[in-house]
Amino acid sequence: MAPRSRPTARQVRLGTELRRLREAAGLKAREVAGLLSSTSAQMSQVEAGFAGASEERVRRLAAHYACADESLVNALVAMSTDRTQGWWEEFRGVLPPVFLDVAELEHHATFLHEVVITHVPGLLQTPDYARAVFGYMVPELPESELTPRVEHRLRRRAVIEGDPPVPYRTVVHEAALRIRVGDREVTRAQLRRILDESEREHVAVRIIPFDTDHFAGASAAMMHVGGPLPRLDTVLRDSPSGTAFLDAESQLERFRTLFRKVERASLDPTRSRDLIHHLAKEL
Repeated sequence: MAPRSRPTARQVRLGTELRRLREAAGLKAREVAGLLSSTSAQMSQVEAGFAGASEERVRRLAAHYACADESLVNALVAMSTDRTQGWWEEFRGVLPPVFLDVAELEHHATFLHEVVITHVPGLLQTPDYARAVFGYMVPELPESELTPRVEHRLRRRAVIEGDPPVPYRTVVHEAALRIRVGDREVTRAQLRRILDESEREHVAVRIIPFDTDHFAGASAAMMHVGGPLPRLDTVLRDSPSGTAFLDAESQLERFRTLFRKVERASLDPTRSRDLIHHLAKEL
């Protein structure tokens, strides 16, 4: 089978976990290649996500690496055999691959924890708000690229509106609610959308007010995507150079702690709703 030209983030993660198991066993790729009647180059392709791994191969590798964690092995097998063709595939070749990777990760998530400081979370955005965000990009996007981005963002809401939905907790700074990405009406409609979504049993929206003391977490923006096991979680962080997918255990633990810290600084969901109502009345 020809190597993939561009593996998805999920395929890369499978390869990364297989490499971590090999390294934990103290083995070189060339030593393992012989077991599979393969080559070091082919093993490198598997571990980089450019080549797939069958269920049989994943289980043989796990056994050779003396991995006794049956839950982990089963989770890796599920990743290797998954053939989901989700709605995001409609955007392949239309949007940058990272858009599809984010949607796929959210689709398979067991929970979503998000912190945002300057923008309303993407999963809660209205069409007009999303259009205003993407419309501010430099260089300016043509309509043929702007419209698919807005549609993709709105369709991502399937994870919190589906059956069953993915549990979603987000901490939003008051700044994100006050910044008028659009005009007053766009802002008012956006606040109402947040209130509506927060009514869902599995959605928790918490606000950090401007007058919160000792909050130095302005750089804490992230999305923590729950995997089938804690070690298979992923943290997404946006930067001017793009979206980073973080999955080292030390990184995951750092951001778990950071989310708990930021959440403790926020208002509870009821008081958060009161603040959003107040801001909507001000407009």
